[in-house]
Amino acid sequence: MNVQSVSFVTSAPSLASCPPAGWPEVAFAGRSNVGKSSLINCLVNRKGLVRTSSTPGRTQLLNFFTINEQLYFVDLPGYGFARAPRAVRELWQPMVHGYLKGRSSLRAVVWLLDVRRDPSPEDLQFLDWLEESEIPTIPVVTKVDKVSRNELARRMVKIANSTGLSAELFTPFSVLNKQGYAELWELISLALEPEA
Repeated sequence: MNVQSVSFVTSAPSLASCPPAGWPEVAFAGRSNVGKSSLINCLVNRKGLVRTSSTPGRTQLLNFFTINEQLYFVDLPGYGFARAPRAVRELWQPMVHGYLKGRSSLRAVVWLLDVRRDPSPEDLQFLDWLEESEIPTIPVVTKVDKVSRNELARRMVKIANSTGLSAELFTPFSVLNKQGYAELWELISLALEPEA
C-alpha cells in the first residue's frame, strides 16, 4: 500500500469509546517489548507516529491511527507487562477481548513474537483465544536482524513448533532493514479484501 497520510485518532479505554466503525481495521498485538510500536511506525514510514519506549507496558489503551483516511491501525496494549500497575493489568483482558470480539470492522490481528524468545504462556493463551474467536491472524516474528541467518532458521522452527502453527505462516520482520515489509503489507491487503 502507498501510505500517503497517517494520523493519530484517539486512545480508547473500552469498545464503547472506540471511534465509529466506518473503515476496516487491523489490530497489532503482542507481548510488551516485542517491537509493536516500531513495526507500526515502519509500516507507515513515520518515525514517531507511535510512541516507543524501553519500558514495557507503556501502551495501556486501544490506540487508533487512520491510514490514507480509509483504514484504521489499532495498537493494542502489550500483554504480560509486569511494570504496569496491577489495576491496569486487570483491566487489560476485558478491554482487549471486548474490542476483539465486539468490533465488527476488525479484519485481522497482526500477532507479534520476538525471534529471540520462546513463546510465553501469555502468547499461547492469546493465540488460543484468537483461534477460538475465529479472528484472522497474521503471525510475525520481529527483530530478526538481531540473529544470524542460521539462528533465524532455527528460531523460526522452534517458534512454529511451540505455537503449533506452520513455519510458513510466520513473516520474519526487521524494522532496521525492512525485511518482511512488502510481505506483511501484502498479507494485510489480502485481509482487507471484501471476500476475505
